[in-house]
Amino acid sequence: MSQQNTDMKVTRIQSDEDYDKVVESLCHPSDNAEYEKMLADKVEATRNIVNGVRDGGDKALADYTEKFDGVALSPDQFEITPEELDAALDSLDDDLRGAIERAHANIEKFHSKNLRESWEEREEDGTILGQRITPIERAGVYVPGGTAYYPSSVLMNIVPAKVAGVKEIVMVSPPSFEGTIHPVVLAAARIAGATRVFRVGGAQAIAALAYGTETIPQVMKITGPGNTFVAVAKGMVQSIVSIDSEAGPSEVTVIADAASDPARIAGEMTAQAEHDPEASSVLLTTDVTHVDSVRDHLEAEMQILERKDIIRKSLENNGRIIVVRDIDEAVKLSNIIGPEHLCLYNENAREILEDITAAGSIMIGQDTTVVFGDYIAGPNHILPTGRRARFASPLTAEDFRKVSSILQFSEERMKAVSEDVMLLAKTEKLTAHARAVEIRLSKK
Repeated sequence: MSQQNTDMKVTRIQSDEDYDKVVESLCHPSDNAEYEKMLADKVEATRNIVNGVRDGGDKALADYTEKFDGVALSPDQFEITPEELDAALDSLDDDLRGAIERAHANIEKFHSKNLRESWEEREEDGTILGQRITPIERAGVYVPGGTAYYPSSVLMNIVPAKVAGVKEIVMVSPPSFEGTIHPVVLAAARIAGATRVFRVGGAQAIAALAYGTETIPQVMKITGPGNTFVAVAKGMVQSIVSIDSEAGPSEVTVIADAASDPARIAGEMTAQAEHDPEASSVLLTTDVTHVDSVRDHLEAEMQILERKDIIRKSLENNGRIIVVRDIDEAVKLSNIIGPEHLCLYNENAREILEDITAAGSIMIGQDTTVVFGDYIAGPNHILPTGRRARFASPLTAEDFRKVSSILQFSEERMKAVSEDVMLLAKTEKLTAHARAVEIRLSKK
């Protein structure tokens, strides 16, 4: 094995016992104690922030903004004016504006395809059953700030809400660029159609959206990624507002074989690793030579990438190469991981697609990088993380809509089912339920 500077975990499965140990490490990692302690500390701090905004409104929001973002704002300065949004859009050069608009069009087209329609059916006896599908009235969108700025997150949150028919879309983002929101983020909000935009962020912004303040309206759903405090805050308020998910660090799993290019694999892993030191990059490969070749390419990439320190920490913390016995074993492990992003870079990748049961987004073939999905392809990049892809889905326009069941019984149907309904109600000792039916029978 060649000398490597990239310190990441490497495992080779050569027996069923090895396989069982890998599964155990994926499902029950033993090195989570420090992370769990850190998370517990953040939970307590976040609870104080959420309760503070719930009870203190705009004043608490202003205090937390100054404390955590270093920006002193009075409540009348929270909101970005329409003129500021227009100015931000006008400030974009033509190439960047064109790229954002083309991405917007692709995302809008993709999300428009999965909308359900309301329906009603009339039975032969005159009974009407159906569903009425309506958009939520007001949605809240969180767009992270900090060391980088994310116009793509603006599009991925707002466009599905617009497609769903949401009338009011409230966007919040930290004032992390010269005391306000970066112009490219504001421009994307203008293109996507945000109704109102506020320069507040962190757990305090989530609390403001959930409970409402004197300035920021209460919403019915909150979507969008953020740091641990934001994720924890979203979990705390979901008893009164719907959320997309408690999103964790970015993840990618790559399935590879001897036909897979180690340079492209390394590029995919570094693209995820640069998000966060806690991001996860996993390679499942049948080719033992990838252990050296991929690590060599990772090291070479880190010599030229701006966020190399973050990438190195991420790979050291959560990077992993697992050499499997065959592609079927790789698929089984991938389904156990349930990654946010799954790249099928093995030969004949489409042949194993039917066996994939848990992945937020699936990239097929070595020309298809996760990055295309992040920005412009059309599918949403707000995806389940932390093994949630085993039971959760990407954000779609349907997440901004709700369903009401419609029932209209005819007299004939009412009489036909009454005896069964009263028997079931009495079996459950709910005599008032049975009586509600008896009253209707007595009127006929």
